[in-house]
Amino acid sequence: MKTRGRFAPSPTGALHLGNALTFLAAWLSVRKRGGVVVLRVEDIDGHGRDPAVVDGNCRDLRRLGLEWDEGYGVGGPHGPYRQSERTALYRAALDRLLAQGLVYPCVCSRSDARSAALAPHAGDYHPYDGRCRDRFATYAEAERFLGRARRPAWRFRVPDAEIVFTDRVCGEVRSNPAETYGDFPIARHPDGAGYQLAVVTDDIAMEITEVVRGGDLLDCTPWQILLYRALAPDFPPPEFSHVPVAVDAEGGRLSKRTGSLTLEALFERGVRRETILGLLGYWCGWAEFGEEVTLGELLNRYDPATLRGRKPRLDAAALRLLGE
Repeated sequence: MKTRGRFAPSPTGALHLGNALTFLAAWLSVRKRGGVVVLRVEDIDGHGRDPAVVDGNCRDLRRLGLEWDEGYGVGGPHGPYRQSERTALYRAALDRLLAQGLVYPCVCSRSDARSAALAPHAGDYHPYDGRCRDRFATYAEAERFLGRARRPAWRFRVPDAEIVFTDRVCGEVRSNPAETYGDFPIARHPDGAGYQLAVVTDDIAMEITEVVRGGDLLDCTPWQILLYRALAPDFPPPEFSHVPVAVDAEGGRLSKRTGSLTLEALFERGVRRETILGLLGYWCGWAEFGEEVTLGELLNRYDPATLRGRKPRLDAAALRLLGE
């Protein structure tokens, strides 16, 4: 099967340098293998549906030279390419899981309830004791129990078994989700439109063969492998690469929500594409600090093995390089 990788921006704001690092690594990986890049907009559950934000994200990717072959704004055989327009597919996937007895509604309150609908980050997880297993016959019954306070979550029944996969950056990963997390949430929407279920459903439908994303999503990969197996036992899960997460000078995650340096601001200030690519390449081990590089040069130097153990940091030296 031809290599198919994807960009999957969640358009909650302008893209920052941490997003750019991940998308660059994903683009280089696919291009190195002569594959197809797909862009899918992850705008479920009402967040990131402002067309201006979506189009701005796409504009900044193109400014960086990261073109895609299929997806939002380009078209292709697996559309639509916005998750907000794919909810019928998530309902069908949820029905498949229900038919297998693999999911159930849960009314338990969790401090990290947003992980049921959004992409979680490292450290967001808390073990679940399974107290809602077989408690409610239907989602509607669970909704009536809660009243209008909040929505129930759909949880996946986790088997007591070890999941083993090889990450191209992190190496061999072993995890038993039953011991580590317990039954995990896949959505907080009656029709299953939540991050965990949606991303796996879309990857299967779009025939994605490799996923390159931030290392903060490594912990939820065993969950998604269970979903791949349940929804499409004949479809091999994608090959995963979890790249280091860029942080600020104090070690905090770069974030769209906290106003970290954005690609939009850099380009509007006249910072050259080659300067930005040079910094990203330095963070990944493919360029010297201060070197200006092109995408073609990075493609020749690309090696996922060099990403292991890297610690990208937007420190004072990096800020000076960018004219801050």
